[in-house]
Amino acid sequence: MKFIHTADWQIGKPFAGITDPYKRSLVQKARIDVIERIASIARDEDVSFILVAGDLFDSPSADKSTVAEACSAIGRLNVPVYVIPGNHDHGGPGSIWQQQFFIRESGNLATNLAILMDTAPLELDDAVLFPCPLLRRLEASDRTEWLRIPSVFQCFSSSKPRIILAHGSTQDFSGAEDDEELGSIATNRIDITRLPLEEIDYIALGDWHGAKQISPKAWYSGTPEKDRFQKGEEQKPGHILVVEPRRGELPHVEMVPTGKLKWSEISFDFADDSGVDRFASRIAEELGQRANEDLLRLSLSGSLGIEASNRLEDLIDSLRARLLRLKVDDRTAIAPTDEEVDALTRQTSDPLIAIVAQQLVEMASAAGGREAETAAIALRELHAAYQQEGQS
Repeated sequence: MKFIHTADWQIGKPFAGITDPYKRSLVQKARIDVIERIASIARDEDVSFILVAGDLFDSPSADKSTVAEACSAIGRLNVPVYVIPGNHDHGGPGSIWQQQFFIRESGNLATNLAILMDTAPLELDDAVLFPCPLLRRLEASDRTEWLRIPSVFQCFSSSKPRIILAHGSTQDFSGAEDDEELGSIATNRIDITRLPLEEIDYIALGDWHGAKQISPKAWYSGTPEKDRFQKGEEQKPGHILVVEPRRGELPHVEMVPTGKLKWSEISFDFADDSGVDRFASRIAEELGQRANEDLLRLSLSGSLGIEASNRLEDLIDSLRARLLRLKVDDRTAIAPTDEEVDALTRQTSDPLIAIVAQQLVEMASAAGGREAETAAIALRELHAAYQQEGQS
């Protein structure tokens, strides 16, 4: 017997950092589209069911169109789907799971979907599930606490694997979030060390967005479609887990890629003006011919002459058009070449331009600050105007 462990679909996530409405809609739709790829894996692996360990929706009050689209996609999975509420879509009063529209749409479009709201065992044909749903965003107690007594497990068949579903933090994860999840801290703590592990065959966890093994029997599946810029090589979002549990033995777990969108990070230091060409080559190597498939975070440093800085601005402008999102931390300084300084500060035809240019050069060369940034922009504009005048 095999099943799929997944979590943190967070359908309906707003992605407020993406300002273009069309691009934002593409990133949001990717969270629905990945369900089709999960369906394909489910067929290929001949799984018995799918477990979603919390946060199927990004909010306990998703809008109706989001609910209808999600239910339609889940209904096409063609195997039972068992879901526990997480911290984003918790099962508190008035939550999405209790709303009449969700109940009606899931009944019509996703008859294979079961929401596990109670801390009570659910015996299936070939496994026993022990759900630990979150009934509020922040739980004061460990929701796996009811499973610390071995007798909970002993009234079930000795041959069926016992599987726990839980959503929360087993340790202090930090420093992994970008501006979509500001101030994220470890909440809804889970202490798996206090569980009778000899009675348990697999612990399916949600909340951490990268696939990660916590213990020989416990895994975070991560989100099936990456949804943020992250730090750390150990994080592996964009996967689901195909699990083959065995009663009384360690489970066999295979990590299968499902993500499509590419969230990348590039740091580049400009030692001289020729660095713009090297940077352009690096971008071409990273993106190829793709458009509206990538989200990129750039960290730029070093110094460039005015003309090279203008070429960099043009390149960044093109990237904003091609990418679903471009987030730039640009710390490059304007360092005009000798020829550029001479061209502007030795304007015999217009001494005022020469005086202004000299002041801007001095201000732009100062160490950081808004004044230096403004001076750099003004210097570029002045240089562009000078070149245009020379060509007319």
